[in-house]
Amino acid sequence: MFSFIWMLFIGLIVGALARLVSPGRIRGGMGVTMLLGICGSFLAGIVGRLMGLYAPGQRAGFLMSTLGAIVLLWVYRVIERRRTAAEPPVVQPRDRRAA
Repeated sequence: MFSFIWMLFIGLIVGALARLVSPGRIRGGMGVTMLLGICGSFLAGIVGRLMGLYAPGQRAGFLMSTLGAIVLLWVYRVIERRRTAAEPPVVQPRDRRAA
């Protein structure tokens, strides 16, 4: 149980650091930040094992976790940009009393 709480805490720190380093504004709150950090650490562990940096069962380091979160943040922004560009603009109804 404690390791799960520790993972959430480290994920929050790594995700916040990735958001701090990345330019621009991103939609989403603390939950998105935490998920980006945790998934970034997971991604960094997989890539590190494929590159031979980590042994099987070894966790990713703090720097690699932050880099993984930055990559995921970039992917998240690309998806958000495409999704908001595809949405039609909202047209406000005119007030008939003003005319």
